[in-house]
Amino acid sequence: MPETGRPKIVLASGSKIRAGLLAAAGLAPDIRPARIDEDAIRAALEADGAGGRDLADALAEMKARKISEKDPAALVIGCDQILDCEGQVFAKPCDIDEARRHLRALAGRTHRLYSAAVVCQAGRPLWRHVGTVRLTMRDISDTYLDAYLARNWDSIRHSVGCYKLEEEGVRLFSRIEGDYFTVLGLPLIELLTWLGIRGDIAT
Repeated sequence: MPETGRPKIVLASGSKIRAGLLAAAGLAPDIRPARIDEDAIRAALEADGAGGRDLADALAEMKARKISEKDPAALVIGCDQILDCEGQVFAKPCDIDEARRHLRALAGRTHRLYSAAVVCQAGRPLWRHVGTVRLTMRDISDTYLDAYLARNWDSIRHSVGCYKLEEEGVRLFSRIEGDYFTVLGLPLIELLTWLGIRGDIAT
């Protein structure tokens, strides 16, 4: 329940990681995943020349708007994460073979993760932020890659980039530049700072 006089906070995402980050920070958001056709929207935006940062921002806003229009008094947080490697945007893998191709393409190269959050109220965006992290992946042997996927597929199958830094995926990298929460899919510090300045959470 929201504190007296403060708006209810809703997370328009089914991500257990994002919900867990907010819960660990002392928030108790309602969880209401927004159902949008991400593939069609992404394809249309890419056809118009949108890059990874703009894609993440636009998808996060669409999710927040959809739920916010149904619950106008609430503060609705929409999120999205896009992986961009030298101009190529990677989506979540559809199967383990595609995951293998993605990781082989990322190995030995530096890519960017864009993690966007947009907060809407009454169907209008009030705040937005796109965090950026640069990650350099090691060269990976075929033997290790196959074993890694066999051990971790159930956990990483819904992860952009086919890795989780909080799990064995951290072994894939030689350098990470940026905020850890952004890697997990939510620019948490910036969001909490904004909510605190507005008085929507206690500080």
